[in-house]
Amino acid sequence: MSLLTRARDLPGAAEPGRSATRTPRMRPWTPYAFLAPYLTLFAVFMLLPIAFGGWTSLHEWDINLPAKPFVGLQNYADLFDPASVDGARFWTAMRATGIFTVASVPLLIVLPLLVALLMNGRFRGRNLYRAVYFAPYVLGVAVVGLVWRFLLDGNIGLVNHYLGLDVQWTTDVPAAWVALVGVTVWWTLGLNSVIFLAGLQDIPRELHEAAMVDGASAWHRFRAVTLPGLRPVTVFVVNATILASANMFGQSYLITGGAPADQTKTAIYLIAETGLRQFDMGTASAMSFVLAGCLMVVSALVFGAFRERSKP
Repeated sequence: MSLLTRARDLPGAAEPGRSATRTPRMRPWTPYAFLAPYLTLFAVFMLLPIAFGGWTSLHEWDINLPAKPFVGLQNYADLFDPASVDGARFWTAMRATGIFTVASVPLLIVLPLLVALLMNGRFRGRNLYRAVYFAPYVLGVAVVGLVWRFLLDGNIGLVNHYLGLDVQWTTDVPAAWVALVGVTVWWTLGLNSVIFLAGLQDIPRELHEAAMVDGASAWHRFRAVTLPGLRPVTVFVVNATILASANMFGQSYLITGGAPADQTKTAIYLIAETGLRQFDMGTASAMSFVLAGCLMVVSALVFGAFRERSKP
């Protein structure tokens, strides 16, 4: 008996004219089994809190009182009523959030991009410089806030002492805004720099070499090669930075305490104070949904501004 005949007789051997290897057939529920852990966590920690927050915003929800009467959209109406106390406080906080976002986002886009361009070059000690720029980001907001609160103190702070100034960085505006924006830029600049640096390293070097052969200057190579290559990264960085700046809380709470006269009290600060200190969870939930709606509109505008338009 030949070897071929023996192989056909073995259990599980392929029939003549059929492939010897079989691809296992995926069962219909297999993809859902892989998604189940994520969907469970997403439902428990995202969907249920959102639904509960929406339900709470429709009630006069004081956590100290057993009765939580249904008030419909009254909490939202109070926020848009200029004569109500909650409405005035909320839009003052939204104004403070807008000031901080407008002041900090351009700096947190331009400066990290410049740092990334420098770090993308070849020079001695490059990794050390990258570590130095990224190091502040590993600190917690509590550490950053407490350290800078003492450094910026108008009476005993080292900043005024060494610069020979008499500026109340934590209790006066616009000095308080300069302090909050400066501390935030120093603290979070490294993260955006690392993201931009990863985007720069994904741009093929051949494109820069071809532009150099064509006689393009450094500025023209930056406009024609670098910026288009960074478009997806820039969209992500701009959106993430806007959302992070609009949710600023720790710096304001720890460094200025919302001073002076609540002018640096941001929306998240007011929401936390309303819900956790004044126990008015219904109004705090309504504030949260209004803020979330504003941020969704801003994100849509950013995506629209960076959308790649087809040439006619």
